[in-house]
Amino acid sequence: MTQLVVTKTRLHGGTWEGIVTGSGDAPPALSVTYLEDPLPDVTLTAAAEADSWLLHIPVPVEAIADGVQTILITDTETGARLDSFTLIAGEALGDDLRAEVDLLRAELDMLKRAFRRHCVETA
Repeated sequence: MTQLVVTKTRLHGGTWEGIVTGSGDAPPALSVTYLEDPLPDVTLTAAAEADSWLLHIPVPVEAIADGVQTILITDTETGARLDSFTLIAGEALGDDLRAEVDLLRAELDMLKRAFRRHCVETA
């Protein structure tokens, strides 16, 4: 049994694109889900390279929402998770990032004070 590998190439124009390898000449059996529901319009086409398949996943409009949304790509034969991608959006994210930056600034200020104190004490 071969191991499928999914490699992201880009996310562009609302479509996630990647390359799937490891299935030989036969198209890989994949499942792409969002909130445990299969996504429609997922396409898998043979690539120019041997043992490579182009995977195109249109991002569903429902996934463009506040919070964290995850889309899973799994091997339907083994049930193994091959890859996933996450969309993060909304004001809640902004608050989290601002809080994290504030915490990092406070820690950096503390380190600067400790370093300056150390330099004065050892001089």
